[in-house]
Amino acid sequence: MGHTGVRTVCAGRTEQVVRAPRAVRAYGWRAGATVGTVERMERTKAQASRRAPAADPVAGGAPAGRASGPGGFRYSAADEEKRRGVRRMKTLATCLLLAVALVYALAKWAGAAGAGGWTGFVAAAAEAGMVGALADWFAVTALFKRPLGLPIPHTAIIPTKKDQLGQSLGDFVGENFLSGEVVRRRLRSVGIGARLGRWLAEPHNADRVTAELSAALRGALTVLRDSDVQAVVGEAITRRADAQEIAPGLGALLEKVVAEGGHTRLVDLVCARAHDWLVEHGDSVMAAVSGGAPGWTPRFVDRKVGDRVYKELLRFVTEMRDMPEHPARGAVDRFLKDFAGDLRTDPGTREKVERLKSEVLGRGEVQDLIASAWGAVRAMIVAAAEDERSELRLRVRAALLSLGQRLAADGRLQGKVDGWLEGAATYVVTTYQGEITSLITDTVAGWDAEHTSKKIEAHIGRDLQFIRINGTVVGALAGLCIYAVTQAF
Repeated sequence: MGHTGVRTVCAGRTEQVVRAPRAVRAYGWRAGATVGTVERMERTKAQASRRAPAADPVAGGAPAGRASGPGGFRYSAADEEKRRGVRRMKTLATCLLLAVALVYALAKWAGAAGAGGWTGFVAAAAEAGMVGALADWFAVTALFKRPLGLPIPHTAIIPTKKDQLGQSLGDFVGENFLSGEVVRRRLRSVGIGARLGRWLAEPHNADRVTAELSAALRGALTVLRDSDVQAVVGEAITRRADAQEIAPGLGALLEKVVAEGGHTRLVDLVCARAHDWLVEHGDSVMAAVSGGAPGWTPRFVDRKVGDRVYKELLRFVTEMRDMPEHPARGAVDRFLKDFAGDLRTDPGTREKVERLKSEVLGRGEVQDLIASAWGAVRAMIVAAAEDERSELRLRVRAALLSLGQRLAADGRLQGKVDGWLEGAATYVVTTYQGEITSLITDTVAGWDAEHTSKKIEAHIGRDLQFIRINGTVVGALAGLCIYAVTQAF
């Protein structure tokens, strides 16, 4: 039997046959595979075809020569190298067993030929070494499959107990890693607040965070549809304006403006513009006054009256413009004060303001103006986020640097940040502990038993073969000691 045949028998017929071409599989089955083995391989293949998509080299599938198992397993080049290391260690342990068996046979033959008493010691050591090697071979093999295919109880532990192992692993992680006290203690020992402060205090880190925030802001504004945001903004403004009475607030604002003299500039502007308009349109004013006179009055009288009215009106506006203490200005101040008081206390005035507010908000032009405001704000924010020297990005960068410096130096602020993070992490692990651990158990439950066994064996099988080697050596030493003690007594 060649090397391939030995590997098929010793390392597992199923693996070798599944990886072989179709014709070779058919030949191997006819050559002596049992009916149960064939059916088991077919079931495994069917499960793999249902759970894992076909590998396509063009689309990035698994390359030829790599086994891809269901449940997310894919044998990479590193896995294949580990499996070759496992096979080398299996060969070494098996050769050691054969060597011990050969020593045992030679020692027995030499003892029968009268070579001396030393042959008994060698035979006892070799015999115990064989026993230890076989016992450890059975123990290691029983983890991954049934030794020699025999249905011995409590063998093939990983394939048959896979789901229970996943449940136990999930419970272990939940109890020892996802408890609130463990999370708090670990985060407290890390000192995230101080580390975050020192990290943010570095200018290049602040620049990086600013760039990431700008990219996230641009992405969010790009994803949002303008029509949706405009509808939300318009509805929010309208609803808030309808729900809140504006007259008292306007009255309080007007009282403050009048008390501080903020309205005087507006009065100055109105008086100046009125004076300029009268100077420029004097003929129109006189024509308007003359046109309103009775028809029976003489025309020259109408012109005299219009001229007189125009001059008096121009004089009044000029005096009001040039005299801050003009009585008309005082009348304006008193009117504004009274109107501000009515806005705050008079029910009639407040009702009229509310009606006017509703009429203004209900107009289509106003709604279009509110909706179009989002477009302007969005364009302004996107432009500021894209410009590295914009005021927005410069202020964000300065705020991050300031925050980092405060965090690095202020122990009280560090404690607050650590407390917030500990509380958030504790809430997450205590609230969603079941969901987190179920991710482990459900993932393990979805793995194929045979591929799970092969994957685990590829990673830890090489170390397990040392158990067989150690069992051979320790068994031989124990057998030698027992035989020596027996002979001594």
